Amino acid sequence: MAVHRKLIQRSKRLGKFIGPREAAQILGINYSTLKQWIYKKRLRTARTAGGHHRIPESELDKFLYRANESGDAAEKRTNFRRISGRNQIVGRVVEIKISGLLAQVTLSIGGQRITSIITSDAVREMRLRQGDKAAALIKSTEVMIVRV
Repeated sequence: MAVHRKLIQRSKRLGKFIGPREAAQILGINYSTLKQWIYKKRLRTARTAGGHHRIPESELDKFLYRANESGDAAEKRTNFRRISGRNQIVGRVVEIKISGLLAQVTLSIGGQRITSIITSDAVREMRLRQGDKAAALIKSTEVMIVRV
């Protein structure tokens, strides 16, 4: 009973868990690369009763902002809308608060959080949901959100 309680507390602290194949897809890496990260303890996981690895979303957040760093610059830009802003950082939507005409969207990027106030219509148009991958576009004093 005590072990079960500890597992429940740990899952609440770490949040949602994701399988290795889905995690590799989210990060844009090969499944075999992700497995090597797990074996080398670069990526912290929890194990199911059957011995399968599950990765907390909080662990993926540490690597998500790096997912678009490698490769040709032109190729990296294909994931974004055609926008002149270059300060784009990718993260995961952790919270959406809609109140009237405005919405507060919070992204988790590399273990940090960034919040943007956008219209509630924009949230609905992009069909943003908690857990979605999105990019923050930073320009001067504004932060815009783009669904990736």
